[in-house]
Amino acid sequence: MTGDPPLTEADMTLMSAAPAVAPASGPAVGSNERTLGDANWAAVALEKSLKGLSPEALRSMITIRDWLLTEAREKKDQDSLLATLAEQLNAAGVLIDRASMTMVTLHTEHSAVTSLWLKGGTSERRAFPYSGMADDTYERSPFYHVHQTKRPLLLDLRETPDERFGIVPELKAAGYVGYACFPVFFTNGDENGVSFATQSPEGFSKSDMSLLEGIVPALAAAMEIRAGYATLDQILRVYIGDEPHQRVLSGDVRRGQVSRIRSAILFADMRNYTRLTSNMHPEDVVSLLNIYFDCLVPPIEAEGGEVLKYLGDGLLAIFRDRGDDTGAAAQSALSAALDALARIDAANASGVAGVPLQAGIALHHGEAAYGNVGSGQRLDFTVVGRDVNLTSRIAGLNKVLGEPLLLSRAFVEHLWADPRSLGLYTLDGLDGSFEIYSP
Repeated sequence: MTGDPPLTEADMTLMSAAPAVAPASGPAVGSNERTLGDANWAAVALEKSLKGLSPEALRSMITIRDWLLTEAREKKDQDSLLATLAEQLNAAGVLIDRASMTMVTLHTEHSAVTSLWLKGGTSERRAFPYSGMADDTYERSPFYHVHQTKRPLLLDLRETPDERFGIVPELKAAGYVGYACFPVFFTNGDENGVSFATQSPEGFSKSDMSLLEGIVPALAAAMEIRAGYATLDQILRVYIGDEPHQRVLSGDVRRGQVSRIRSAILFADMRNYTRLTSNMHPEDVVSLLNIYFDCLVPPIEAEGGEVLKYLGDGLLAIFRDRGDDTGAAAQSALSAALDALARIDAANASGVAGVPLQAGIALHHGEAAYGNVGSGQRLDFTVVGRDVNLTSRIAGLNKVLGEPLLLSRAFVEHLWADPRSLGLYTLDGLDGSFEIYSP
């Protein structure tokens, strides 16, 4: 607390020997070699923290711990959790001017996310791409140190050499005096952490550190709960799309459930895929598909479409009707398709794929039906129905007609333009003939 005397060097040595939230097993680092999962050792550490608190500070610590285990679980994101925690610590008399929280994330583009809170309401978020792990930024950070030692770190920045950690010069330049970093280990082994910095002339006192150490176990629980929900939400969205993932999370997991959506439907596949990839290594095939989908997906998402399914070298996407204005969905789908074809032309001009890319795209308007299909405990949330099949069959005409983009009559009826009719055609597996158009 602000009225407590500053920590001496002996105090800091004692505090650094205290364990943080640790994994269930593994040797400790230091002279007291105990198992990290030893409940007695954890109890001793908590007892030591409690002894360093006044009755008022103890009440504050219990209040914050209770909040972390109750209301904090409702925080929608990592940023708001950190901001509210920092505000509560300041209200308790632990002067926090800077706080950061780093959590490992299961994401397609980055491996971890750091939230940074600065007193005054400023907050930032930084994502660490997988490629970013190649440099030594992490190895030169306090988080790496506490992950290795499995113990909290306290720095008096007035006495800490600039070269001790990469962030030290930045902290000094911003006027921080005390810096505390705590490791937070999840039950799955993920290494996370939280740090606090103060501009108080005395830095962090012994009582401050006792209070911070006392709340870290509850903070770890709140962080892990939040991370679990965020990971589930992210993974489902990545693999089955926005609408399906929301339905699954809301309880649509029983086999046979079907939901229908009126929309413009886009089906695309790569022309000559088998011939192009027959002599490629699997890694090169994956690279080629990623280049191809990088041409298709961004325009779809930019126009408000949703990719529902990747089908080998193809994909299925929808553009939802916006109330009675079904023309807007059709126009968005057409704009996305034309942009995708332009991007494929640009990729071919640059030679980035190494082979000539061609796509066949079909657009139709109708119902996309989601259904839980499968057996036992292994289901697929897939897209089914006549309109989906019709769109796929139209795409099969792209190569026959030598046209990269084909439209159904049902789709054209929702357009503001007047596409060119290519005539009537029969489609495999479907009765009757269908009028096909080119934009």
